[in-house]
Amino acid sequence: MVITVCIGSSCHLKGSREIVKTLESLILSHDLKNKIELNGSFCMENCLKGVCVKINEEMFSLVPNNTEQFFKEEVLRRLSDECNQL
Repeated sequence: MVITVCIGSSCHLKGSREIVKTLESLILSHDLKNKIELNGSFCMENCLKGVCVKINEEMFSLVPNNTEQFFKEEVLRRLSDECNQL
């Protein structure tokens, strides 16, 4: 799974650095470093809705306060679904 976080100027001002740190911590604490690739990207052209984050090619808008919820609901669920399909 590839997670890409916008680190462009608009998203940086909205908390992208904090979101990256939270995602890094969650990935490590769930021992998922071998299953998740965390990347940064400059402008993903969806600046008005919050920090742009993609899982593979699906776009989401996050704020620092909903990052853990996003991880549980989207990331962990998708990884679980992938494992169940194998």
